[in-house]
Formats: sequence, C-alpha cells, structure tokens
Amino acid sequence: MNWLRGFALFLLCFQLLAVHAIANGGEGDNENKNGHIKGKVLTADDKPAAAVSVNIQGSKKATLTEEDGSFSIDNVKPGDYQLEVSLVGYESSIVPVTVTEGKTASVSIMLKVSGQQLQDVTVKSGRNGYNARQVSPTLRLNEPLIDVSQNIQIVNSKVMTDQQITSMSDGLIRNVSGLMRLEHWGDLYTNISARGSRLSAFRNGMNTITSYWSPLTEDMSFVDHVEFVKGPAGFMMSVGDPAGIYNVVTKKPTGVTKGEASITLGSYDLYRASLDFDGKLDKEGKVLYRLNLMDQNKNSFRAYEFNDRYSIAPVLSFKLDDNTTLTAEYIRQHVKSSNVGSYYVFSTKGYATLPRDFSILDPGLEPTNITEQIATLSLAHKLDDNWKLFAQASYYDYRGVGSSMWATSVSADSMIRNVSIWDAVSTAKFAQAYLNGDVQTGAVHHRILAGIDANEKDYMADWNQNHDLDKADAQFNYANPSYGFPSNGYPVWDRTTPLAQRAGVYGTVKQSLVGLYVQDELGFLNNKLRLTLAGRYTHVKASEYAADSKANRVTPRIGLSYSINDNTSVYALLDQAFVPQTGFRKDGKSVKPLTGNNMEVGVKRDWAGGKWGSSLSVYRIIRNNENSTDPSDPTGRYVVQLGQTRAQGIEFDLHGEIIPGLTLTANYALTDNQITKTDTSAAGKATLHNKVPGYAKHTANAWLNYKIQSGILKGFGVSGGFTFLGERSTWTWTGATGEQALPDYTKFDGGIFWEKDRLRISCNVYNLADKYLYSGAAYGAYYYTQAEAGRNWRLGINYRF
Repeated sequence: MNWLRGFALFLLCFQLLAVHAIANGGEGDNENKNGHIKGKVLTADDKPAAAVSVNIQGSKKATLTEEDGSFSIDNVKPGDYQLEVSLVGYESSIVPVTVTEGKTASVSIMLKVSGQQLQDVTVKSGRNGYNARQVSPTLRLNEPLIDVSQNIQIVNSKVMTDQQITSMSDGLIRNVSGLMRLEHWGDLYTNISARGSRLSAFRNGMNTITSYWSPLTEDMSFVDHVEFVKGPAGFMMSVGDPAGIYNVVTKKPTGVTKGEASITLGSYDLYRASLDFDGKLDKEGKVLYRLNLMDQNKNSFRAYEFNDRYSIAPVLSFKLDDNTTLTAEYIRQHVKSSNVGSYYVFSTKGYATLPRDFSILDPGLEPTNITEQIATLSLAHKLDDNWKLFAQASYYDYRGVGSSMWATSVSADSMIRNVSIWDAVSTAKFAQAYLNGDVQTGAVHHRILAGIDANEKDYMADWNQNHDLDKADAQFNYANPSYGFPSNGYPVWDRTTPLAQRAGVYGTVKQSLVGLYVQDELGFLNNKLRLTLAGRYTHVKASEYAADSKANRVTPRIGLSYSINDNTSVYALLDQAFVPQTGFRKDGKSVKPLTGNNMEVGVKRDWAGGKWGSSLSVYRIIRNNENSTDPSDPTGRYVVQLGQTRAQGIEFDLHGEIIPGLTLTANYALTDNQITKTDTSAAGKATLHNKVPGYAKHTANAWLNYKIQSGILKGFGVSGGFTFLGERSTWTWTGATGEQALPDYTKFDGGIFWEKDRLRISCNVYNLADKYLYSGAAYGAYYYTQAEAGRNWRLGINYRF
C-alpha cells in the first residue's frame, strides 16, 4: 500500500495549498447558478429560538434552527420563495425571500412568542426527538448526517430520559446496532465493543483513554448526547482502532433561562437527585451559564456491594462579540464504591453454577475512592459566512485509591481470595484547533476541514502489593461462606512510598501525539454527489508497562456520497487506521503496530419529513498484527499477535417518531470476526479461522414508546424493549481449546409514564422475565461469571422550570 500512502501525502500537501488559496479569494470565480439561504429566528423578547422548523413552501427543503436560532438551506435555485416558519401549537409565519445566482440570502425572523412560551412548547412536544440529524461541533463535520459518508448514530437526551439511563454503562448501548460490553466493572469503566473490537472513548472530541481502565464512566446528568462513529474516525482522531469511537458530548449553555429537577428511586436502595440550571448572567445575554449537580447512593443485589457518586459540572460561556464565543467548562466526578472484584464469581464447573446473588466480597475491605476532574477552555470564532475556527485545550486529572480482588486458586467447592492494591493516577493534556470552510469554486461546492491536535497522557498504578484473605487450610467455602472474619486477616498496604516508585515501569503507561489532518468534500451536481478526499499525518510515541513504541504514519481517506433525493443518500468509504501497540511476547519479539483498512457501503434515509430515519451499512475491516491475550498464559501478562483478522458484517438502525405519539428505536447487526492469517508455527496454524475473542455474532435491540395524544388518558404512555446477543464470544479464546461458550442473552424491559406540561413521572422495570443474565470467560483451569441483577425497578420524577 505504499502508493496509497504516497497519494495521501501528496493529497495532504495539495489540500493545504487549496485551503490557503480558497481562503484568499477562491470564490471570485463563482459560476454556480444556485444560491443559499441563511438566517436567524428569534423570539419576541429577542432570545434565540432553537428547534424551530423552517422550510421552503412547495419544496422538500427544510431544516431546524440550532441552539443560537440560526439555520441554513443550501443549493436553492434562483427565484422568489416563501419561507414557512412553524412551531407546534402556534400559527405558522410566512417570510418572503429572494435567491439570486451564487449569492447567500440572509433573513431575520421574529416569532410572535416569548422565550418562555417557546420553552413550554418544546417541553410539551418532546424537543430533541429520537432522530438526530446533526452532529456536535466536536465531531468537526459541518454538514447534516445524511450527507456524511460514514455510519454515525446519535443517542440523545430524549432517549436517555425515556429509558431512565443514568450512566454510560446503564443500558445506553442498546440504542445503536452492534454494540456490546464484555466486562461490567461495576459502574466504573464502560468499555464498549463493536465490529469485533473495543471502541475508543472520546469526550467532547478528545480521546480520553489513558489505559484499559479509563475513562471513568460518565454520569448522564451532565451529558447532552452520545455520538457513535463506526469505522475509522480520521476526521477527529490520529490513532484508533478501525472499529470506531464513541463521543460523549456534555451540556452547554443555550441562552434560554430554564432548569430541571429530577429524583429517582429504585431497587437495592437507589436514591438519586439531579439539578440542571441553564440561563444568562446579564441582560444582554453575553455571559451564559449551565450548572449540573448530581448525587447518588446505590447498593446492589449482592451483599455489601455499593456504588455512591456525585458530580458537579459548571460551564460559563462568554460572547466576546457577535462572531466569537469563549467557553470554560469544569467537570468533577467522585465515586466511592466497594472493591471492584466483588463482581466476579469463580468456579471450576462452568458459568453461573452459583446463585445469582452469590458474592466473594468481604465487608471489612476498604472502599475504593476515585475522583476525576476535567477543565476545558474552548474558542469558537466565525471568520465570515463561510469559515469557522474552533480551538480547545483540556486538562484531565484522575486519582484512585483502593483495591481489586481475584483468585489465587479455585477448587470445586472453595477458593482463596486475593486482594491487590489499586492506587492509580492519570493525567492528560489536550490541544486541538480546526478550521471549517463552506465555499464554492465554479460548479464545485467545497466543505473543507483542516486541523491539528496534540496530547500527552500519563497513567501509573500500583497493583504490586497483594494479600490472600484466606489460608490454604481455611478457604472461602461456597456452600458455607463466612464474611467479616477472613482466615488470613485483612491486608495492610504501604502507601508511605510515593506512587511513582510503587508503580515502577511495569505500572506506567505514557503517550504523546501530534496529528495534522486535511479533508475536502467536493460537491458536484448541485452538491448531490460528494467526493471526500483526506489525508492525515500522525506522530505518536507510547510506553506501556516497560514496552516502548514510536511511529510516524500518513493515512488516507476516500469517501463517496450521493443524494438520490432530499431524504435519501448512499455512500461508500475506504479508510485506513493504525495503532502503535505495546506488550510482551513469550518469544521475545517486538510487538508490531496494528494497521487496518476499512471498506464500507451504506444507505441512509429520513422519513416523514425527518421525524424518523433509517440506515443500513455493510462493512469489511482488515486488521494486521492485532494483539490478543496469550491462551497459554493464565496470568494475562503476555500477548500474541494474530497476524491478520477480518471483521465483516451488516448493521441496520431505525429511530424516530413513526406516527404521532409512537417512537421507536430498533437495530440489528450481524458480525463475523475471524483470524485469516497467522505465522507458520504450529501454534499459529492452530488458530487459523478461529473466532477473534470479544464479540457477538448477532445483536438485536428495540425500544418502543407510546404516549396517548388525546382524551381522558392524554399524557399517559407505555414503553418496552428487548436486547438479544447471539453466539457470544468472550475476551479469551472461547472454543479454541474446548472451554464452554457463553449462552445467548435475552433481556426484556418495560415501563409506564405520565406527562403533563412540565412534569413527567415514569416507572421502568428491567429484566422483566427475571432471567439469570451474565457475561464471563474461561481463565485457565476455571471460569468466572459476572451476573446482572434480576427483576428490578426505577421510579423517576422530572420537573422542568
């Protein structure tokens, strides 16, 4: 593929020159015969009107206003038009506009409602419906989702509210095709997999992974929505697995004074309260604020297990002038939980051989305390109608003090529990800047993106101290477990030595990265046909557990998208990715970087004027030198490299309001992931065509929500859904050496709710069938199981003010 890298390097240089040329007058040769409409919608009291429908009468061209009230409609033939501005429950406004060749017509529209009336309308109509049509600015794409030549799915706040989702690891992934979690880790780390590999975790466009145990699971109290990007995300990340990423987008000030209070009660002593304040600090609206607060106490269906947490997330936004906004954001999350090892149950007999609520946790063990703090400063500047600049810098600080637990030995009816210290510190610094351009050169429309990003990450952890809770002649007995007085006593840790010394080189992970990216999406035939050409140069250095790596790479990206009509598009994508890898091989050879190629085709369609949408994609991912656990090493220290693996499959997503009051999220994915090339050794040949650990061949989800629209029962509703995982594999070599495979997984949930004006009361019941649900894996001579709760409930009360 050297020719492809050479082409990408040429493309990178060419597009840097093109950006410079276009920014300095490329529009002067405009021969396009179409024009554009841009404008802003304000309320009667001069506040921005968000989520207002704007469409051209007699045409399918329509859009919704953004948070600042702005909207744009592109590629409009010259002529006189009537813009219809509509708001649920109010009379539509008609505004005349004239479009001329190659020009942008600007309009300002004043609604006959106040900001308070607008808020009432959006509360009643369920603003931010299930079918999101635009990504956040942190994804760097300045275009509607239907135009993007990639599979991107969004889970927004409306979905989270209906399903009573409280954190990233709390059932959110059911809303996107092909997602699953291999390990639970309580509510500390989410670790989502798709397309046969782990997705990289982003927050506001920044890769927050510093180790396998990161980032701390986001609480949904300060999250606006989550974006799932399937396939390589070259437009926003410099290194990453070809499977994709998820991007958690936090709440920002809207300029509309409003708020929300929520209380949630539930099984296992769940008590949760949250507050969301949104508004402005001055009459002119130049200083805006957002403040989210949350506090939660939560126990478990297992004895002595708990996970309590709080979060504080203030945001200040300063409008320096009409074109420039400076935003400062701080997030603090704190977790106090029981020892994370309590989620494991061990057995030599197989999975789920002990009761669902069985626990190896001893109540005398110290709790684990984790604090994560994030400070971010961002600048958004509109250079003119066609060019926008965005830059941000962020500092992450993570500190944990606690312990974990595993097994020293496991026999048929007992085990020796081993507790190890787990003190960790992680820091990360990020800096990003990128430029979006939307210009016309002759008959070609350009959506240009040029950016640079850099980061430094450091993680160190002490897990070198450990202690057996049980003596060999007085083991922890499954039939008669004893809690509170372990036969070998409790551990006493040495925390007087600085953590950096305790961690040493084998407990340290470091990474530094610099990346440069340029992309041009060229639009032909009035932007119906879009060709994306892009290239990225990346320099990265990494050190993980005493193994070092360094790489420089140019990766290309080619995408093609075609709009069959205003509501339907098809696309094709060819992308590359690479990830420097570290680790230890038993044969002493160095670990090679992972490289990958992704090929994908798909079709997207919006239905009923954008109220609901669907997408279908087919993909094939080739990974070279993928790391996996060494099946001959039960300690998990050594890795093997699989030579070449191939993941391929089909993904289907549907979401939105099907008929008034009825919303649906449904998805299905078929995934096949196997080893296609190995070395010539006998061990290598034995793994050929085996499944790659860590995926489910079939995943299917649905969530239906119906609210009665009229009559005496108006406002009442019911909801329900299911999750199915078929032919699951574990993170180890299930089936390769004869161990048991995980059974299929099926879970049903449901609920009822009532809404009136600003009040919503909802009650959801999870695992309706009360099935014994679990994940797990074979680990040497024994198995471990991580069980989920049986039938459980949540009652939520939300009030908007």
